[in-house]
Parts: sequence; structure tokens; C-alpha cells
Amino acid sequence: MGWTNSHLYRFEIGGIEFGEPDPESKSYGLEMKDSKRAKLSKVVPEERTKFIYEYDFGDSWEPEILLEKVLPPEPGMPYAVCLAGKRACPPEVCGGIWGYAHLLEVIRDPAHEGYSEIKEWLGGEFDPEAFDIDKINEILKGHFGEVTEGTRPGIGRNDPCPCGSGKKYKKCCRR
Repeated sequence: MGWTNSHLYRFEIGGIEFGEPDPESKSYGLEMKDSKRAKLSKVVPEERTKFIYEYDFGDSWEPEILLEKVLPPEPGMPYAVCLAGKRACPPEVCGGIWGYAHLLEVIRDPAHEGYSEIKEWLGGEFDPEAFDIDKINEILKGHFGEVTEGTRPGIGRNDPCPCGSGKKYKKCCRR
């Protein structure tokens, strides 16, 4: 199933919020940096950093993300890889954690009065314990792509070089 990116979202990283800036949000005291302009290497500079991703401000899903490791780019490898996870993503617009708990209760009991309605709304089978890492990595690969010969990830001149030398990119592999 998965989320469809059809709701507002934000990342909270080191006390700074990143999302899709909205001029109207400022009147509510909400200001966030543009997530589409932020480089992960700049906002999460260290491995083993955890941060929050909030999706759908109405349902308010807040999974925690851990940046395990940053590796130098290799041809044929995707830019983002999921290493592990648990359980299926809750369905879109299911009512947040309380609505999802109710959904789980109903689908576990075929005798429940709302069983047929929920199954129809789900559009078929839904296994809350399922986690398909290969499918997730295919989605990530489709979104971020793979490194190919002659391409470099979005690295600025003053970023650390992805080769691991510790030098700035402009004085190392950029030459």
C-alpha cells in the first residue's frame, strides 16, 4: 500500500523544520525551510543521526528515521537504501494512530460489524505485519535513481568529498 505523498509533511532535524514552505503558514507561527532545496549531507552531517518525519498533519504520523551510514557513490548502486524496518505502512487517511488501531481490531475479527466495510475500503488484503524491503528499495531507486559512470550525486564544491579522503570535494575528486 504505502503513502502517496498527498499530504503535508515535515522533517524535524536538530530542532529545525524542513517541509514545503507555505506563505500562509507564517501567520500561524509555522516556518520551515524548503525540504526540496536542503541536501541531506548538509542537514544530517553525521552518521547515526536520528530525526523525525511527520506525514499528514491531520493524522500526524511521526516515524523516526536513522541515518545509518554514508557511503561513497558506486556505479549501479542506488542513492538511498533501506536496510531494515518493521511492519506495513498504515493506509492513507485511516485516522491516525487511533483510527489505525481500530482498523487493526476490525480486520482481525471477521465477525466484526465493520469488517466488510473496512475490507472494501482497503481494496483487498492488508497484512499489517508485512514488510517488503525489496519493494521499498525499488521505490527508493525509482525516486532517487542509481549512480552511473560519469555522474556524481548533488555535491557542492565545499562539501566533504564522497571518496572519504576528508578533503573538500573541489580539491579532491572534482578536479
